[in-house]
Amino acid sequence: MKRFPLGARLATTVTALGTALGAFASMGTATAATAQLSGEWAPFTRCPVNAPAMLAADGLARTPQCVVSSSPNGSITLGKTTVVTGRTNLQMGVVQSSDGTSTVVAPSDGAIIADSASVPGGLLGLMCPSDLPGITAICEQLANSTLNKITATVESVGTPSDFDQSAGVLTDLPIVALPVRIHLENPFLGANCYIGTKSNPIVLRPANLTYPTFGLSFFKGDGTPADDGEMSRIGLTGATQRDSGFAVPGASGCGLGLGLVDAAVNLKTGLPSAAGKNSLTLNNTQTYLTGLTAPGTVAPDAGKILARNWNSAVK
Repeated sequence: MKRFPLGARLATTVTALGTALGAFASMGTATAATAQLSGEWAPFTRCPVNAPAMLAADGLARTPQCVVSSSPNGSITLGKTTVVTGRTNLQMGVVQSSDGTSTVVAPSDGAIIADSASVPGGLLGLMCPSDLPGITAICEQLANSTLNKITATVESVGTPSDFDQSAGVLTDLPIVALPVRIHLENPFLGANCYIGTKSNPIVLRPANLTYPTFGLSFFKGDGTPADDGEMSRIGLTGATQRDSGFAVPGASGCGLGLGLVDAAVNLKTGLPSAAGKNSLTLNNTQTYLTGLTAPGTVAPDAGKILARNWNSAVK
């Protein structure tokens, strides 16, 4: 009898989170870093269940939950450059308040982890040819060189925010704000070449282009499926997501600190790039949210029990 109100409440929360694309006190032997988990817990490898805010959730005024959203591939266009992306994985803890608001807790390694992608044309495509002094010499060395290859990796630079409580199951509405920067890596670029910074990030706000498929299951604390399980899991799967409204700042920190490589990269790629000239597409997103089936019945220890259950499922 209590499952359906909870399922509805979980669905409401997942709509705020469940399309996008875990600081922690220890509990048990596992930590909130990447882990392998059993059964229905399997997708939640980085849920910050041991974070103080999650542990303190009582199950009445504040309900703790875990969220994961992943995509196997997609693409991102920044100015004049388009990169085909690989796997992306967004994970976070959510403390849902009884007034309908929520607080996000990010994993210690950042909410988003993404595979590195190769930039088409490498450095030759990214900054050559160039009339800038010093850059021409680099371009000449890059021809037919293994040093030409450049990779781009999306990195989290802050906690997600700005959730919409209905956009997750609808289309064309921004769901969540994800602050990121893009790390460009190549020997000529140095170790600190980024598009976007911690203080001036790229802020992605993905929205569904297509409706996700809804699913609901129940399981025991250790992840074993069970119709009478103390845990509930909602799935929103198969949607394509897109954002074409974000701005992109110029590259910085590239090269030897003289600004020449920054200027060459920005000139060739068209950065900084205003909102409306960039885009992100995430294909076949798979989003799951889990929490206690009846958190109010274990108050004030809902957060501690969620953490105990997560840790019990660690292989």
